[in-house]
Amino acid sequence: MLYSPCIIHIVLNELKQFGHFVLSCRLLHFGFLFTNIKFITFGPQNQSIMAIRIFITGGTFDKEYNMLNGQLYFKDTHLHELLEKGRNQVPVEIRTLMMIDSLEMTEEDRDLIAYQCEQCEEQQIVITHGTDTMDKTARVLAEKVKNKTIVITGAMIPIKFGSSDGLFNLGSALAFAQTLPPGVYVAMNGRYFNWDNVRKNRQSGIFEEIK
Repeated sequence: MLYSPCIIHIVLNELKQFGHFVLSCRLLHFGFLFTNIKFITFGPQNQSIMAIRIFITGGTFDKEYNMLNGQLYFKDTHLHELLEKGRNQVPVEIRTLMMIDSLEMTEEDRDLIAYQCEQCEEQQIVITHGTDTMDKTARVLAEKVKNKTIVITGAMIPIKFGSSDGLFNLGSALAFAQTLPPGVYVAMNGRYFNWDNVRKNRQSGIFEEIK
């Protein structure tokens, strides 16, 4: 039923004790007052936070230094240690898929990563990865995994060296995974890049856009 023009009063009141906002729409028409109240919930206190899935694949991020021969090698992931150092409060589910240098990563390895991303129930995913072939893995994921936010990150310096960029990059990746729309991204140097517009500048060691 259609009414003649009316005056709409919108009153927005915050109920801090419940974490709600009350939207009160008062419809004044021919002297009659109709009230429609809707409750809109904001903030984590009234909604469960979906965990972020973290897949570990290796790369410089998790390399150890052999003091006897000077070589880098893999032993255990340092991810749990980093999350503790960063005082992380975001719920995460962690799984190690492989511990390899990304230059040694095969197409079968990338298919496995894509399969795990597709099958996991989480909608937000962070992948730790070697920096040399992030763009290749990102391309495969963009082709095979839809409707999820996937952020690939890594480190230029091993965590065990003490001055690594890994902690900073991991924190950035977790933040980007929570805020970016579904798609595949690379997060390095405090920035995020779309999967099809990123490359590693091998002279400067910095990630940059292609165009």
